[in-house]
Amino acid sequence: MPRRVSVPLNVKPGKAWYTYEPLGVVMVIGAWNYPVNLTFMPLIAALAAGNCVVVKPSEVASHTSAALAELLPLYVDPEAVVVVEGGAEVTLDLIDQNLDHVFFTGSPTVGSAIMAAASKHLTPVTLELGGKCPVIVTESARLDVAARRIAFGKLANSGQTCVAPDYVMVDRKVRDEFVPLLVKTLEEFSEGRRLPIVNQRHAARIEALVASAGGQVVTGGDVDVENASAPITVVLDPAPGSAIMAEEIFGPVLPVVTVEGLDDAIGRVNAGTKPLASYLFTQDRSDEERSLAGFSAGATVINHVMMHMAVHDLPFGGVGTSGTGRYHGHWGFETFSHAKAILRQQTRIDPRLMYPPYSPRFQKMVRKQL
Repeated sequence: MPRRVSVPLNVKPGKAWYTYEPLGVVMVIGAWNYPVNLTFMPLIAALAAGNCVVVKPSEVASHTSAALAELLPLYVDPEAVVVVEGGAEVTLDLIDQNLDHVFFTGSPTVGSAIMAAASKHLTPVTLELGGKCPVIVTESARLDVAARRIAFGKLANSGQTCVAPDYVMVDRKVRDEFVPLLVKTLEEFSEGRRLPIVNQRHAARIEALVASAGGQVVTGGDVDVENASAPITVVLDPAPGSAIMAEEIFGPVLPVVTVEGLDDAIGRVNAGTKPLASYLFTQDRSDEERSLAGFSAGATVINHVMMHMAVHDLPFGGVGTSGTGRYHGHWGFETFSHAKAILRQQTRIDPRLMYPPYSPRFQKMVRKQL
């Protein structure tokens, strides 16, 4: 539907509006951790905007990829949606077909390769990436609530969620009370079970992160690479330069770092890359204001984790290395649309003074206005 906008005096009489049109043929590259949800959500947005879509499911979730290739053509127009299976070489070959847009969900490392491949044709990209999502627990926080909600978020999908709490920074004044609460809640919620990791390669990566972390493992730590599983693991005060504090964990391991207050926590966030999401637990509104102004993140949730994903009127996306572009709700429609500007002017009135050569008097009048 056309959307009218006002025009300045020097354009009157005239009418201006903009309208959305589809980009053309777009590509949606799915992720393995939520292989249906993270494929269908951008697919729906792309179709709603009127595009044709090439769907490239994640090869890591091979069974889901095969199911999508079999089932999608039965329920959507096969001339509008095509599923192509394969690995990285297939993805790069598809991008090389000079598409109109590429939407990718995954890691910053792969996102960088996607952007580089798309740049060859100046193909615009939306990159929904990851990052080390911090949790800040201040001295005013409701510690029991914080423990429950952090545990809930970390255990979801074994921590294999792009907006999962990646590490917790807790004020020293409440650390000794909070850490046992958190550990107890994590163990209670997981019921002592080992949590599945997507495959042996990722399990080996998790094992290496824990082994090189330093600090104190207060629960868990026994990663079974062969069976790709691990108990929920908490590492207290890992070494600042360790890999576990530099890389996105994406697994059932949660570092807890002692900080000397909110300013210390904000400084630590700013020392790293911009996160996809940040979480603040506090009962102090001034803490909220300081945190929101203190660092940049794709989203901030106060007194909970991950719940912004359920609010579809909020834009979802990263900033800096955690992503570019956004979707969910009407934001997804806009991502897969071109907002075309239109101006119509009438021809009945066409004052001669608008055209050169300009008289000294007219030039003087324009200078006064400017």
